[in-house]
Amino acid sequence: MIERLRRTRILATLGPATDRPGVLDDLLRAGANVVRLNFSHGDPAAQEARALAVREAAQRVGTEVGILADLPGPKIRIERFAAGKVALRAGDRFDLVARADAPPGTASEVGVSYLGLPGDVKPGDVLLLDDGLMQLQVQRVEGERIVSSVLNDGVLSDRKGLNKQGGGLSLGALTERDHELIGIAAGIGVDFIAVSFCRSAEDMNEARRIARLHGSEAALVSKIERTEAIENLVEIVEASDVVMVARGDLGVEIGDAELPGLQKKIIKEALAQNKVVITATQMLQSMVESPMPTRAEVLDVANAVIDGTDAVMLSAETAAGAYPVRAVEAMARICLGAERQFEFDTDYEAAQRNLERADQAIAMATMFLSEHIELGGVVALTESGGTPRYLSRFRSHVPIYAFTHHAGARRRMALMRGVYPIAFDSRGMVPREAARGAIRLLVEAGRLHAGDRVVFTSGEHMQTHGATNTLRLLEVGPDGFASGLGEI
Repeated sequence: MIERLRRTRILATLGPATDRPGVLDDLLRAGANVVRLNFSHGDPAAQEARALAVREAAQRVGTEVGILADLPGPKIRIERFAAGKVALRAGDRFDLVARADAPPGTASEVGVSYLGLPGDVKPGDVLLLDDGLMQLQVQRVEGERIVSSVLNDGVLSDRKGLNKQGGGLSLGALTERDHELIGIAAGIGVDFIAVSFCRSAEDMNEARRIARLHGSEAALVSKIERTEAIENLVEIVEASDVVMVARGDLGVEIGDAELPGLQKKIIKEALAQNKVVITATQMLQSMVESPMPTRAEVLDVANAVIDGTDAVMLSAETAAGAYPVRAVEAMARICLGAERQFEFDTDYEAAQRNLERADQAIAMATMFLSEHIELGGVVALTESGGTPRYLSRFRSHVPIYAFTHHAGARRRMALMRGVYPIAFDSRGMVPREAARGAIRLLVEAGRLHAGDRVVFTSGEHMQTHGATNTLRLLEVGPDGFASGLGEI
């Protein structure tokens, strides 16, 4: 029996708390697989310094770590108040002023960053500020001024976010600043670029065009956090490499009651289209200040794991929290527990039919074997990470060891559930020779032992993207090398 490895990946946000000496190394040792640079905070130079620190820490720790650049997108905010904050009471009139030169806010009005807001609202609409803690109902629109009525008592402070209940804001996903930041992210060499507030497939296609124009091969992540994104979910997932269930703004727009079902829907759609999926926002929020998560948070993380998510994300818990390393350790512990308690039984009858790609067919055959033959692992020789991604869509307890000499491919695979990327240069080798070398490395690392059975996948033409067309069933011999049991 092989030691159980954690299959669910952990995405940790960097910030002031991880800038302290030694914390980043400990974060990676604790189990962070991918780190997030939140471009909504901090200047690009600071994020570039963090990216460099990640690469250096990954070398010291001896692990593959991906870097995700999260674009700010068109976040709508109120502007600043003259006194920093105001107290509002239910029934009060409070105006939003969509003017670039709006004066500092008072208890009766404040400016807004989105100057097109008056054209997107009508009487009766509800506007949600500060993640819904303050609610305003639109009474009328007077030119650049939105006259509203306060629905609940509360305190409103500078630069809080603004959403429209039910969605319907017309601003696009990519701002001019996002265009600049994609170029900066490309220069940093990030592995993933996340598009905030995407509405359609075209938003994702535009981001991909800009990234490629700057020479970046980063995977594109669609953040599902607008009502429009739910309406266009299928096409957005199709245009993405990775999908993120961004539960913060999504919960504000659609309401908390709808969020659990939508989380499951988004994860299911991503897996159906063979895309990687992340579940994010406030997963261990109490650990910003507490060394232990609440039971409700434990159940939330475990539920996402059982839903089939590839990765779970930490935000303020690691970026600004008092216990960033403990938060990663807790996340890893919860994921392992959920995986141990809940084993997936893949429904192959519901699997995709009429496969057009050989590597997809090989992946399905491999994971079918893994459920009917006791395996020590699956070994996949890959160029871009395509075959391991297809392998990981069929949820299994069998580890998928992905061997490639491409560092970028290894870092992108760090987000795939159950996939363990390993540096291996098979150039110049025939498939049989590569299999012996890869399996020997796993034996030396203690991951495989004599008598273990292994499925080995490769292509007849090595170093070719999407060329996987061969499956071998091998057994590790007493000398640590593999002998063939069969070939498809």
